[in-house]
Amino acid sequence: MEKIRIIITDDHQLFRNGLKILLNGFSEFEVTGEASNGEEFLKILKDTPADIVLMDINMPEMNGIEATRKGLKIRPDVDIIALSMYGEEEYYNKMVDAGAKGFLLKDSNISEVKEAIIAVRKGGTYFSQELLYHVIQKIKHRENESKSTNLSKREKEILAKICEGFSNQEIAETLFISKRTVDKHRANLLGKTSSKNTASLILFAIRNKLIEV
Repeated sequence: MEKIRIIITDDHQLFRNGLKILLNGFSEFEVTGEASNGEEFLKILKDTPADIVLMDINMPEMNGIEATRKGLKIRPDVDIIALSMYGEEEYYNKMVDAGAKGFLLKDSNISEVKEAIIAVRKGGTYFSQELLYHVIQKIKHRENESKSTNLSKREKEILAKICEGFSNQEIAETLFISKRTVDKHRANLLGKTSSKNTASLILFAIRNKLIEV
């Protein structure tokens, strides 16, 4: 089995070093590169083998949002997982729009980091449960946050399954409908919610209180 190759991009060297040691301790992973900011990341990206990028959001020189956007233009084959701190919720939509496939709190347990990397590498998305809970709690304290969604009952069912990490085939089997029908509903969901991808759909569901953690 080929190892999942990882680039760590974060402006704190001690954090990078610690995460590198922990990730290289797994037989499935290999840290192939590291960068202290977005500009360094872009410089090494072309010539560094990578499947996954762990990307800090707030960095000097160039932040994670811009680095994600530019990096995916250079290497659209890599998957980017954002490394987040509490209080950075305002950046999540921008990271999703830039192309991030997942979000991890920087104080996550290493087992959760492993789970996120594997999930995203398999084509899914990943949101830290603690992070989702924190975002939802903040939303509950805001007024006029929820908007009319105009989603059908079936679309809401499918959206809930998407948020749980189900694939289209798994949703079809769970709801006893065809995969083609799920594909159509997912396309409709993306259109109705103005979402670019699955991660954006999950954030929509959070903002509009369609899921609970």
